[in-house]
Amino acid sequence: MYVLNMVRRRRRQLAPGQKTNPFRAFSHRDFRRFFFGQLPSASGTFLQQTALGWLVFQQTGSAASLGMVLAAGSLPALLLGPWGGAFADRFDLRTLLLITQVASAVFAGALWFAVFTGVASIVVIMCINVASGLVTVVDGPARQAFVGQLVPAADLASAVSLNGVIMNGAKVIGPAIAGILIATVGTTPCFAVNALSYLAVIAALLTITSPTGSAAGRASGGVGEGLRYARGRHQLWLPLAMMALIGLFAFNFTVVLPVFTEDDLGAAGGAYGLLTAALSVGSVLGSLLVGRIAHPKRIYLAVASLAFGVAMILTAMTTTVTAAVIALALTGVAAFVFVTLTSTTLQLHSSPPYRARIMALYSFFYLGTTPVGSIVMGWICQQFGGRAALGAGAIACLIAAGLAFRVHTPPHPDDQLDDLHIAETACSRL
Repeated sequence: MYVLNMVRRRRRQLAPGQKTNPFRAFSHRDFRRFFFGQLPSASGTFLQQTALGWLVFQQTGSAASLGMVLAAGSLPALLLGPWGGAFADRFDLRTLLLITQVASAVFAGALWFAVFTGVASIVVIMCINVASGLVTVVDGPARQAFVGQLVPAADLASAVSLNGVIMNGAKVIGPAIAGILIATVGTTPCFAVNALSYLAVIAALLTITSPTGSAAGRASGGVGEGLRYARGRHQLWLPLAMMALIGLFAFNFTVVLPVFTEDDLGAAGGAYGLLTAALSVGSVLGSLLVGRIAHPKRIYLAVASLAFGVAMILTAMTTTVTAAVIALALTGVAAFVFVTLTSTTLQLHSSPPYRARIMALYSFFYLGTTPVGSIVMGWICQQFGGRAALGAGAIACLIAAGLAFRVHTPPHPDDQLDDLHIAETACSRL
């Protein structure tokens, strides 16, 4: 009787009309508030990144200096990324996010003040970037784990995909606003706008009433405990391994696309902007597409990784800007279907006491490996060209897909979703 009741509850959660609606997470009030609070903040972040790149290059005229400034912001994620999740797992996530958002607003305000007063030297900017990066080490996994507390499991894929829409949409909105501001009033106001944008997400967090848990009862231990937890569950270690491989070699478009545009396509800067926009538009579409899936399966990850690799091969084979735009849009779709499926799988199969640690590992493999991957892909671009770099990324995707197709490890006995799947299977045979 218990099993039958469990299956009935499950089927009610996954009613046909609900199952195929990628926007179903919006039916939950607290998620709506968090979503619309994040949108201005995320756009402000990419607005600031665009303005900062322009400011540093205008001040120094040095691409090396610009690279140093950008690397400084990602250095904490590379060195401390996994520990951010262990820290977040010990605290109430809503309270922790309020602290990180206030701190981020303060650092954005400090950057505006430094630029406004004329003291924004490269050293000062790098120090502020490092401080902001330290906040992000904790904020990233806490933010992703928090989403899992705002919606039920049946709507988690929708919530994660909509979060992806925020990030990918912000990559288009933020730089566009930055371009307008830089052309009309200069770079300085951009940093003030970013600082003010955090007020929206702070206000949203203050009005959210969903219980977020407390430090009491959370799992003890640090990164090592989280790694041991993931190692014993193929639903966790497989997506993490795939993301480690793909994140290192395939998600380095900022390094590869300029070389591919100029050297392989023989096009100018305007074409580079068009190719980048096509990738972003595809990413938004991919994020929405995967929201229709309530509970990802291993085969979905394999197919998404395979499609990502094939799309990169098609991009590498293009000889015109028009063809490259189409291929990169498809690449963006496949890439962020894979990203969203990976994030959803990890959150669904992580118990709450470990969720922030698992998502920190995910962020580390997705974003923290960027500095290393950028160096590797930059060397490939320099030695063999942009097509070869795209091909290397495609090979990584295909290897990851092959790994997913071959893995048939039995589910961990503590995994509730697999217990439920077993129960449903048993009932279907009655």
